[in-house]
Amino acid sequence: MQTIKVAVAGANGRMGQEVVKMLGTDEQLIYVGAVDTRGSDEEVNAQLAGLKPDVLVDFTTPHHVYRNMELALAHGIRPVVGTTGLSPEQLKELATRFQEAQLGAIIAPNFAIGAILCMKFAAMAAKYMPHVEIIELHHDRKLDAPSGTALKTAELIAQARQSFRQGHPEEEELIPGARGAGYDGFRIHSVRLPGLIAHQEVLFGATGQTLSIRHDSISRESFMPGVNLAIKAVMNLDRLVYGLEHLLD
Repeated sequence: MQTIKVAVAGANGRMGQEVVKMLGTDEQLIYVGAVDTRGSDEEVNAQLAGLKPDVLVDFTTPHHVYRNMELALAHGIRPVVGTTGLSPEQLKELATRFQEAQLGAIIAPNFAIGAILCMKFAAMAAKYMPHVEIIELHHDRKLDAPSGTALKTAELIAQARQSFRQGHPEEEELIPGARGAGYDGFRIHSVRLPGLIAHQEVLFGATGQTLSIRHDSISRESFMPGVNLAIKAVMNLDRLVYGLEHLLD
C-alpha cells in the first residue's frame, strides 16, 4: 500500500481541523504538518520545502487559495482544494498550467457526496423542468457569495437546459437584489446566518407542480469521505479536475 504524505493549509480552521482528524484515521495517509499561508511567498516556500508533502489540502480563504496553488505547482505538490472563490479566468489558467506540468490537482466546490448527487439530480431535472431557482444557505463566516456549490450547480443546469430569461418580462425589483443574482436567465439566492453549516435547495416549477431537491450538511464530518477520496485520486491524475462528480462512477 502506497502511503501519501499530506500537508494542510488552514489546519486551524474548522474544516482544517476535521481534515487533520480524518488523516489520523487512515493508515495510508500521513499528516506531515500544517502550512501557514498567511506568511510571505518565501515563508510558505520554506514550509513546503521542509514538509515535502505529496498532497496539499487547502481549506483557507479566497484571498490565499490562488497563490497556494501556484506554490504547490512550483514544488510539484498535488493540491486538493475545498476553498471557493476562484474566478472562471483563474480556473482556466490553472487548468492549463497543471496540464502543461502533467500534475494532478482537484478543486471541489463541495466534498459532501450528497451535495454532488444534488447537483447531478438538478441537472437531470433541468432537462424536463427548465424553470428553476437555487437557494444556498451557509454560516455567516463564509466570505464568498454565491457559494461554489451553487455556481457549480448553476453551471450544470445551464448545460442541461435551453438558455432563456425566466419570470415576467416587466418584473421590477423594488429593492435592488431582491430577486437574487442572475445566471443564464435564472436566479441564485444566498443566505448567511449563524447556526447554518452548508445547505442548498434547487426549486423547479412547471404547470401544476413543483420539485424540490435539497441537501443539508449538518456536520463538517460530512465532507471528509470526499476529501479522503480526492487525496487518493489526485495521485493518479495528470491534470486539474474541477468538481468531485468527475471522480464518482
